Amino acid sequence: MDSVTASVNSASAQLNMIPMLNGTNCITWKENVEIVLGCMDLDLALRKEQPIPTTDDPKMDQIEKLECSNRMCLVIMKRMIPTGFRGSIADSTSAKKFISEIEQYFAKNEKAKTSNLLSKLMTMKYKEMGT
Repeated sequence: MDSVTASVNSASAQLNMIPMLNGTNCITWKENVEIVLGCMDLDLALRKEQPIPTTDDPKMDQIEKLECSNRMCLVIMKRMIPTGFRGSIADSTSAKKFISEIEQYFAKNEKAKTSNLLSKLMTMKYKEMGT
């Protein structure tokens, strides 16, 4: 097995560690995404702010690495989100902003779901019939 094949197999195995986002596992999903992207050395876009490039910028190599990291982070994150959820989350060109929007979306939904369940519990009445 050559090194390219081994590298592809390793990346594939790491990506399979990320569960599909389903609405109840947002925290676990985010943690796994961050771990996998960190192990793959692609988490630069999640750790640093995107600088505004100028034409005479001496740090052009760093900017290119950050853009590549951002692009790969977005591709990997979107791959692990069902298409039904993708329409509910605003599309972003920033990986950092995208993961933040996912957190906010599911935090709102979780609060609404919790509130709904509490409301049902508070209004339930025992009818002394059945079990």
